[in-house]
Amino acid sequence: MQLFRHAGRDAPRGAVIAIGNFDGVHVGHRAVIAEAQGLARSLGAPLALLTFEPHPRSVFVPNGPPFRLTPFRAKTRLIGETGVDLLFTLRFDRAFAAKTAEEFVADLLVGRLGARWIVVGQDFTFGRGRAGNPALLRDMGARLGFGLSVLQPLADDGAKAASASRIRAHLAAGRPCAAAELLGRDWEIEGRVRQGDRRGRELGFPTANLAIGDYLHPAPGVYAVRAGIVERGTVAWHDGVANFGNRPTFAGTDWRLETNLFDFAGDLYGRHLRVAIVDFIRPDAKFDSAEALVAAMHEDAAKARAILAGE
Repeated sequence: MQLFRHAGRDAPRGAVIAIGNFDGVHVGHRAVIAEAQGLARSLGAPLALLTFEPHPRSVFVPNGPPFRLTPFRAKTRLIGETGVDLLFTLRFDRAFAAKTAEEFVADLLVGRLGARWIVVGQDFTFGRGRAGNPALLRDMGARLGFGLSVLQPLADDGAKAASASRIRAHLAAGRPCAAAELLGRDWEIEGRVRQGDRRGRELGFPTANLAIGDYLHPAPGVYAVRAGIVERGTVAWHDGVANFGNRPTFAGTDWRLETNLFDFAGDLYGRHLRVAIVDFIRPDAKFDSAEALVAAMHEDAAKARAILAGE
């Protein structure tokens, strides 16, 4: 997959282009990409995806809480796994947001990218004041010479459409299994392992600490996880147990994900780690003593092992 951080005059032209924010790259997004992929094959055209960074929500609500399901690195990796040929990641700022919907279509999609076909979801909006919608795209496509496919929301067994907002709600409520159904996979937090307090090692549970960064904050608590150590393009997965919280027993303040990899004794400092959140075990809690905390950690680890063995 070729990644373009702009859409200059030298950008590849004539592709079938799926457009959206694609935060989470969930099953609904994958349906849009699959539709575009089928069209690209039938037309003999490249398959492209056009998205925006940072997420528009962070531009319009800069002081809001973290909400991303997949920050840039994770989103790019997931999109690459779908078979996309070209990924256009356009910088979203106030100036970009001020462009009219007509300018977005005429100048960018047609003028710079020479779009052959556009694929969007039914709820896709764009342009200043979010005035652009599939109806406008259809009208301009008829005049400017590109095709359009609009996908209906993809529903789960509960007949509710898969959406990033529903996934966020599940994760914030401690329902990672429900989130995974809409994502089509376990939700992950990834990053570079940083130096922690070394308290877990002192308690007999050494942990790999990840800063939460721009990721959505899931429900504080303990989770059964699978942790993947990334090295030279490969991922070595290990079962484990993780706590997301601010360490109330020790009066912590910053939020972090602390992961204990079962039956692993290597050094993880500075390594890139992917932590897949499999299931929720219990809410975060403050314990009266380190001994009480250690007892709970042993119980949590046993529950995590059972969950992961029976999944």
